[in-house]
This record gives sequence, structure tokens and C-alpha cells, in this order.
Amino acid sequence: MKYYIIAGEASGDLHGSNLMKSLKKLDSEAQFRAWGGDLMQAQDAQLVKHFKDLAFMGFYEVIKNLPTILKNISFCKKDIKAYKPDCVILIDYPGFNLRIAEFCKKLGIKVYYYISPQVWAWKSGRVKNIKKTVDKLFVILPFEQDFYKKFNYEVSFVGHPLLDAIHNSPPIDKTNFYKKYELKDKPIIALLPGSRKQEIAKMLKIMLSVTSKFTDYQFVVAGAPSIDKSYYEKIIKNKAKVISNETYHLLQISTAALVTSGTATLETALFKVPEIVCYKGSRISYEIGKRLVKHIKFISLVNLIMDKELVKELIQKELTTKNLVKELTHILSTQKREEILNGYNELAEKLGGVGASDRTAKEIFQDLV
Repeated sequence: MKYYIIAGEASGDLHGSNLMKSLKKLDSEAQFRAWGGDLMQAQDAQLVKHFKDLAFMGFYEVIKNLPTILKNISFCKKDIKAYKPDCVILIDYPGFNLRIAEFCKKLGIKVYYYISPQVWAWKSGRVKNIKKTVDKLFVILPFEQDFYKKFNYEVSFVGHPLLDAIHNSPPIDKTNFYKKYELKDKPIIALLPGSRKQEIAKMLKIMLSVTSKFTDYQFVVAGAPSIDKSYYEKIIKNKAKVISNETYHLLQISTAALVTSGTATLETALFKVPEIVCYKGSRISYEIGKRLVKHIKFISLVNLIMDKELVKELIQKELTTKNLVKELTHILSTQKREEILNGYNELAEKLGGVGASDRTAKEIFQDLV
């Protein structure tokens, strides 16, 4: 079979690569053409465009880059038409992918959507369009199945693919890791400022502002593979170490973490690392988002799934050095750590166990044959 896969960011690249592994186990003649990243390319995908050239964060940023986005959509449609795949697999990235779904449906190409757009947060009107254009929708959050039932739309809950990615992450030797990266003999507080330059520039500076208050710890930045190390070092100025492309290994040995809102909040939780969720977007984007997303109580996946504030969220004006110091001190205390870690165990149970990639691949392959 010929598969055309579209992922627009780092998390999509990860989940896409694991889905490709599972598809190859079922389909020995599988061919992949994809929009994604290094991980999908490592699984033999013929890469059309890298996600680092596609990701624009926030309403204002999207509007500013609209000509580029529209040009990419046009190019993608032509490329699909030329490739003639047996199916298109869309991974999250809704602004782009829902337009491609509509185009593919008109061509008679099977459309599978892996990782539902977050229409439960805003734009629930999109469900009507998804029902029309997507042949099968695979959801990864436990409450999403019930959400779609309200619209008489049967979807498949396959569990969260992060459980697969973490399960497949080999354990590391802490001593060797410290030695390899010349780390100090101190516990680690991990800094995960995101995977896009826009958010890294904004988030890392405020995260680093607490380093002088926690001298018994060392701060280590989880560098994104798509961002050059020198970009971080200009911001860090010797306040922390940066280790690129080792996020999972870093989380395995971290005591606490400051994490930019997004998939990384859930990854951190599944590695059992107490965290503070940080978010500060452009004022325009935040004000628009606040008005559109009226019924969602939290911004982190951890709290959304648990339906309570298990981890502290510091958003916009609340994201200050003073508040970070206060909350970081809190999660380093024994009592609060135990409370968070107990909550993380419950979180993992809610996510459905390992095997999301295999379950999704099986449903896609069986539907095609």
C-alpha cells in the first residue's frame, strides 16, 4: 500500500513514526510519503517537507504567515494527486489537515485521522465537516469518544500513543548520562521550553530566572532536535546546560520540570516527574483564544484528563519569577511530590495502556484490504 502521512509538529512526527512501524509489521510492501520530521524519515518515509518549516503558533502568527500556509496547502494537494496514495493519514495539525481531508474525499482517497483535532475545546462546528470528510477518526483521550457521541459520530478510542513511545524508550544509566554530558553531581530540574523558536525565546528566559534560587539543583534544557544548540546558548548564558534530542532520557532522571504547555506536559507526567506548566503567548493570540475557549478549565492535558488541577498552571501574567519560585519550592517538597505522583498513576490508567500505534495500524490496514 502507498500511505501519505501529514504531521505538522514534533509530537506528530513521533506518533507518525510509531504508527509507521506498526503498519510495516502488517504491510510488508508499505510505502510512505510524508510531511513530518527526522523520526518519520528514519522509518523510510520520503519526506516532502519538514515540520520545522510548517509550525506557526498562535492566532496572530498564523495570520501573519497565511500566504506561506496557503502556498503549502496548494503544494500538498498537487503532491497527493501526483503520488496517488491508497490512503492519507492525518495527524493532529487541524488548520492544515482538515482542508486536505476535504480535498482527498473529493478525489475518492481514503482519509484516516489519527489524533483528533481539539474540537472539544473550540470550534465544535468542525465536527460536521470531519464526519463528511474523514473515513475513520482515531481518538487518544478518554473523554473524546463521549464528546463525539453527542454528534452521533462513532470514533475509535485507541489509547494514547505517548504510552507506546515511553514504553519503547530504553532505560538509561544515570551515572553514564551525567558523565557523557559533564553534568554536576546535583539533582536535575528539567526545562522544556517547547519546540518552536517563537515559544523557546519567550519561555526559556522566564524559566531561567529561577536558577539562582535553587543552587542545590542543576537546570538542564531539553533541546528540540530541529533547533540548533547555539540558539539556546544565546539565551541561556551559562545558567543551564542544554542537551539536544535527549528529552526522554533527561526526564527519566529529573527531579522536577518546568514545561511549556503542550504534549510535553503529558510526557513529563508519564515519566513521573512533578512539573509546573508554563504558558505565555502573544497578547493578541491569548486574548482571542480566551474568548473562543470559554468552557475549558485547564490548558494542560494532564489536568484536562484528570478533570482537576493536579499540576500547577502558570498562564500569561501569572507566569512570573516569584510564582515560579513559590510553585517549584512546593513541588520539591515531599508531601506535594507524593500527591502528584499518586495522581500520575491514575492518569496512566485513564489513558488506556500501551498499544495505540498497533491498534490504529490494524484498523487502518483492515479497512484498506
